[in-house]
Amino acid sequence: MMKKTFAVLAVLAMTVQPLAAQPAGMPQGMPIPTPMAAPAEPGAIPLYGDKTPGSAATEVWSSMGVRNVSRPTLTPFLPKPGKGNGAAVIVAPGGAFMMLSMEKEGWAVAKALADRGIAAFVLKYRLIETPNDNAEAMRFVGQQMMKEVGKPMEGELIKRTKAPEDARAAFAMVRANAAKWKIDPARVGIIGFSAGAMTARRAALDGDPAGRPNFVGYIYGPQDAEPVPADAPPLFNAIAMDDMLFPSKGFPIAAAWHAAKRPVETHAYQSGNHGFGLGQPGTTHAMMLNQFVTWLAMNTFLTPTKK
Repeated sequence: MMKKTFAVLAVLAMTVQPLAAQPAGMPQGMPIPTPMAAPAEPGAIPLYGDKTPGSAATEVWSSMGVRNVSRPTLTPFLPKPGKGNGAAVIVAPGGAFMMLSMEKEGWAVAKALADRGIAAFVLKYRLIETPNDNAEAMRFVGQQMMKEVGKPMEGELIKRTKAPEDARAAFAMVRANAAKWKIDPARVGIIGFSAGAMTARRAALDGDPAGRPNFVGYIYGPQDAEPVPADAPPLFNAIAMDDMLFPSKGFPIAAAWHAAKRPVETHAYQSGNHGFGLGQPGTTHAMMLNQFVTWLAMNTFLTPTKK
């Protein structure tokens, strides 16, 4: 079981920056993050304004991103003046609901979308608390993840997380500020990675339909099926065939979207494992973001809505 736990953590580690060397006394294979100071986030907006729960002081930053987020924020990355097309995308990083890969699956993705004329907003959502010590935290994360193997969409982590609630608050904030940010409130979607994909899925299928995203980018999320309503937003589904964290079960969630007669597109890359982010040069999964943007254009999400 311990060997499997380390393998799961190793997969999670692939989504982030290089890790520290093994300290004495730690089992071989246990990834230990390198501590780091909290980066400046000058554009971060408290998601709930004056009613924002928690404090930034609880956060623990390392080479694997951030843990113990209790104060959710939304950080805008806007296109250069005159370059925007009016579409907006909430970017939800992954990290098993216990950490967030802010650089690889957050800021880098948002910058790339803004470069393509799409207003992007990185969601730093609330996380399940982990021990402050990095080694203890990694043990805790591994133990929790092992309980989810084979059934992540039915596990305790997705039930305990506040991430879908924060995603719905993010849609409300972006739409309420549509004029300020020069976006169309009818073209606000989400792209999520791993746990962020699961967050996007819950935001797309649960709650008040008026508060749901207009489209969903579902990037290396679990492929398990569930009922899909006839008014579900269009889905862009991408995963690597050698994904170790969510092994191939076919693409039942895409089939469920298709059965509901809703627009859906699936990209199943030969390789990339879990956590390929924007991809490595020379691989097909490196084309994922361009394919997502092309899909948005094909479905008219990059075209101004007629008055």
